[in-house]
Amino acid sequence: MDWLNLKDKVYIVTGGSSGIGKAIVKELLNDGAKVVNADLKNMDYVHDNLHFIKTDVTSLAQIENTVKETLDTFKDIDGVINNAGINLPKLLVDLDDPKGEYELNEETFNKIFSINVKSVLLMSQAVARVLAKKKSGVIINMSSEASLEGSQGQGIYAGTKAAINGLSRSWAKELGKYNVRVVGVAPGIMEATGLRTEGYEKALAYTRGITVEKLREGYQSTSTTPLGRSGKLGEVATFVAFLLSDKASYITGVTVNVAGGKSRG
Repeated sequence: MDWLNLKDKVYIVTGGSSGIGKAIVKELLNDGAKVVNADLKNMDYVHDNLHFIKTDVTSLAQIENTVKETLDTFKDIDGVINNAGINLPKLLVDLDDPKGEYELNEETFNKIFSINVKSVLLMSQAVARVLAKKKSGVIINMSSEASLEGSQGQGIYAGTKAAINGLSRSWAKELGKYNVRVVGVAPGIMEATGLRTEGYEKALAYTRGITVEKLREGYQSTSTTPLGRSGKLGEVATFVAFLLSDKASYITGVTVNVAGGKSRG
């Protein structure tokens, strides 16, 4: 039974070739939707209702082309999942290595904000023009539990996700009159994916003053997660599908923490 009624709906997923984005793409296809994967690299997955468009999400021209090609291919757009993102762990101040590899600088700031925030603005604006005219649709912005609690060594990343929360609430107020919903989704610690690279782990471990081995042990710790485990990518994807459906028709202007109850207290 297709209880979500997403069959033949059309969605754009940014960064859909890996991690949570890939799980969302597959979930929506399983629900009968038509999906455009807007990413720099295609994923090794073929489906009749899946269309890949190579997209630099920081480029206005490429975003506009992606929206146009989506309309040319599927004749409609019902929503977008702004999932593309990047995280480069660095410290605000590194007294051991001032202006070194793991101290924040303007270049890092600009890169993370461009991919994590500017892309959400450009894609949401381009898609919202379509949704507002048809007076229906959903924009999902992928945030992070770090946006609500902060994260040692990941200050800029947490800051970009906090910005996403503010954008989601504000745009929900603006677009409500067009029957367009805007919802944020903030995952916590998730199962390992290819995005958790050795370089990322090395950087994060350095910023926290621990070894990579200790960092990995921390991923397995459940002391701050009442449900006692890391989240599954599919759990986030299923929730996103629900939010896109009319079953969630009165949910807008909030960021929902999907983190097993994780907190610092």
